[in-house]
Amino acid sequence: MTEFQAKNSENVESEEGLQYHLKVKPGDLAQTVLLPGDPKRVERIAEQWDSGKKVAEYRQYISYTGTYRGVPISATSSGIGPSACEIALAELKNVGVSNVIRVGSCGALQPSIELGSVIISEGAVRLEDTSDHYVMKAYPAVASRMITSALIKAAEELGIPYHVGLTATSSSFYVGQGRPGWNGYLPSHQQNLVDDLANAGVLNFEMEASLLFVMGRIYKMEVGAVSAVYANRPKKTFAVMGEENAIRVANEAVKIIAVDFEPKMGKYFY
Repeated sequence: MTEFQAKNSENVESEEGLQYHLKVKPGDLAQTVLLPGDPKRVERIAEQWDSGKKVAEYRQYISYTGTYRGVPISATSSGIGPSACEIALAELKNVGVSNVIRVGSCGALQPSIELGSVIISEGAVRLEDTSDHYVMKAYPAVASRMITSALIKAAEELGIPYHVGLTATSSSFYVGQGRPGWNGYLPSHQQNLVDDLANAGVLNFEMEASLLFVMGRIYKMEVGAVSAVYANRPKKTFAVMGEENAIRVANEAVKIIAVDFEPKMGKYFY
């Protein structure tokens, strides 16, 4: 029995619009989707909603839909890294999603940034190469003004410590972020990476934002990112802290977008 049949090899969705990877179709998701990497984080996100239910699960992609403070909301996990996010964002666009907020974790590059706080990314250094398949390297990776503003407003209103600035996105967790690999392996061109980025004012390292920002611009989607700070690279500290903060900020930002921002589009800078 055929489990899935696509329209053709170039348009990998069913006749009903069911997406091959996400297993969602038009109408299954809200206009704004939170996009964590960890499938378990989708469940933790949905715990803060008024109501919610699982609508799809396949491989690392799990989707929930519900309401938060009376506003429709969805969350979909992507797995780790930019190539997994490329699939997720493309298929979210295919089913009519307009706004995407990355809810991730990161390592701070500035010694003053505390573990457990959150970083809201205004733009990203493109150290990954998935976005290179879409556009030349000189093209900037810039977050949505509307979503960035909503995330800032949410953090302010919730009293959650936050920082706003540039992120560096790498498709590698270890050597590509200046961490020695097995037996201390670290090529010369990576040995000063952390210091160089920090000196240039970059706030953090993570693995998805620049791809999402580039695709969002090309696909005419509003895309932003908030990350919990798990590590401080200059201080060499690491602890899983702040996930709840990032989730709260992201959920509240969805309400702000729907209630405060979108009804006034055209009147303000965002």
